[in-house]
Amino acid sequence: MSLLKFDKGQLGNLEYSLQREMLSTNRAGGYMSTTIVCCNTRKYHGLIVGPVEGFDDERNYVLLSTLDETVVQHDKSFNLAIHRFPGVYEPRGHKYITDFEYTPTPTITYRVGGVVLKKEMLWIHSRMQLMIRYTLLAAKSPTTLRLRPFLAFRDSHTVGKANMYANGHSYPIDKGVKCRLYEGFPWLNMQVNPEAEFVAAPDWYYNFEYLEELARGYPYQEDLLTPGYFEVDIKKGQSVIFSAYTGECNEENLEKCFNDELARRSDKIDFLSCMRHSARQFVVKRGSKTEVVAGYPWFGRWGRDTFIALPGITLTQGNVQACRDVIDTMVGEMHDGLFPNMGSAYNSVDAPMWFFYVLQQLEKHVGAEEIWKSYGKNMKAVLEAYRRGIGQYIALHTNGLIWASHPSLAMTWMDAVVDGKPVTGRDGYQVEINALWYNAVCYTLELAGKFKDTKFVGEWKHMPEQIKESFVAKFWYDDEGYLADYVDDKGQNTFIRPNQVMACSLPYKMIEQDKIAQVLDIVRIHLLTPRGLRTLSPRNPLYKGHYGGDQPTRDQQYHQGTVWPWLLEHYVSACFQLYGKAYLGTAEDILAGFDEDISMYGIGSVAEVYDGDPPHSPGGSPSQAWSVGAILRIHEMIEEYKAVEKTAKKATASKSGRAAVKNTDAKKTTGKSTARKSAKKNEEPKAQKPAAKSQRKAK
Repeated sequence: MSLLKFDKGQLGNLEYSLQREMLSTNRAGGYMSTTIVCCNTRKYHGLIVGPVEGFDDERNYVLLSTLDETVVQHDKSFNLAIHRFPGVYEPRGHKYITDFEYTPTPTITYRVGGVVLKKEMLWIHSRMQLMIRYTLLAAKSPTTLRLRPFLAFRDSHTVGKANMYANGHSYPIDKGVKCRLYEGFPWLNMQVNPEAEFVAAPDWYYNFEYLEELARGYPYQEDLLTPGYFEVDIKKGQSVIFSAYTGECNEENLEKCFNDELARRSDKIDFLSCMRHSARQFVVKRGSKTEVVAGYPWFGRWGRDTFIALPGITLTQGNVQACRDVIDTMVGEMHDGLFPNMGSAYNSVDAPMWFFYVLQQLEKHVGAEEIWKSYGKNMKAVLEAYRRGIGQYIALHTNGLIWASHPSLAMTWMDAVVDGKPVTGRDGYQVEINALWYNAVCYTLELAGKFKDTKFVGEWKHMPEQIKESFVAKFWYDDEGYLADYVDDKGQNTFIRPNQVMACSLPYKMIEQDKIAQVLDIVRIHLLTPRGLRTLSPRNPLYKGHYGGDQPTRDQQYHQGTVWPWLLEHYVSACFQLYGKAYLGTAEDILAGFDEDISMYGIGSVAEVYDGDPPHSPGGSPSQAWSVGAILRIHEMIEEYKAVEKTAKKATASKSGRAAVKNTDAKKTTGKSTARKSAKKNEEPKAQKPAAKSQRKAK
């Protein structure tokens, strides 16, 4: 059976199939996303979703929401679509689906009586274009295919309602029509190959329901406008291609375009190939900028997520240029030592520190000299900004530690805010921020020393020892043997959280191995799950073991026990550094735990978060960049340690081989000597032997 292939029994069970979402992207910010039975359950679902030129660059817009297919035979119509309306699914086309296959492109097969119809959905790279190829595999009677598009033309974060301003008219183009509901949007050109009739019949359909939005506490009912429908006769063995595109397309090239694009698709044949494919979807190029989408379908670019995810989603596949392009884009927007976090907000104290971590990973591919030449100036600029203080909220204290505090913002990655107040207020010295700070200072000093920047070295050389001494004194919780999560004016906050892992995993560390071992033991006992690390120990009274509900409820749970896969990268790294190849089997078990996950929730990818309590159900974004990046980094570490072990075994075998040869040579030499002695003995007169024996006795 092919990977990510679902059968009729699974697809016909809506409780199962509506929980599994597919995604295709154009690597330019646009995407297609829906469930595996093509029933939209989110306002973010749609067949053409993406940025619109001239609109807000940080937002996506749903143009084509869905497309109904109807098979007509003997004047009988069979609608293959499925939608949710108040209290009912109508039509119920999922009952005709026999299978769904994700690779090389999402493909659904329908059986209606004697009709077997295959539907291949292809999202075109670098263009806002969807192509769907329908192939009639079997039919006993003349068959007509009817295609009805439903248009939204709205911000993906909202739902649309019927109104008098929408333009439902369609305008003829070659082999199709073009539509645009509102001024300012691009025209959507819809064409069918071969010849088809378009029946103009603009109408609103009311109250499509998106049950995931209902569960998340958002408006969940939408009205969609259809301009009419295409009708085309289709014969057994024939293919019909539907194209929807915001640009102009020559309909004569639809078949060639489809085949050429399909040939470029990678096969998702195993877990690793799925992860690599998913990773490539997060890197988007828009004009001169290359950015990382934090997660699909609703996240945009986040500075923190970009740097944390970047090594995993690019360098593990040898995609050094993409990594550098993203770094260069971020560096181009750096201001006063900070990088933009969400959109254009400069509110992340840790994003600049993760910048250094990315450079450390990149150095393995391009060398230290290239890092210093390209980014040394930026590295020093970040450190200088932190040393002098950034605004009123980020300061370097005389003890060498970074202090970050804001009355209404959470400036670390635990950034949920409810009613204007951070849920996990961590004002003060945060453990991971200062671990990252120490790593950044040490790394910059290393490169500055190597490439003779004596001025910088002279000004900063005293800092590492001061930071280290202050860090251990402030953060080490001797009673229990782990690191405090943060320290403020009142003292240590000793909640058991995963942030302390960074002090154990980064290239430059401030605590010794015995303390690292104690921290990792605490994390393993309290926080480790098969899907990542909990954000709070279950023993804490504030612990939340389930992630769900409306936004305020979810935000209260987000970092109070919810599991995050991205943290596993640093936990596994710290364990490998401490235990070496002895940890290899455990790391492989952790990675294997995600095998089944790619057929759940966001198929072929890894979710943003999971419940803290078993069975650790997925939640949040169905496809998250730093989750996928972490999985690929763990795989990379495993392969590196396997290579080391393999080399060691070869060396041992070679050494054993040489010893065996030496031993054989020795035996040969001994054998020759013995033979010579035997020969000499045989030549000696037998009468002499007793005399020799007597002489030995006399001695």
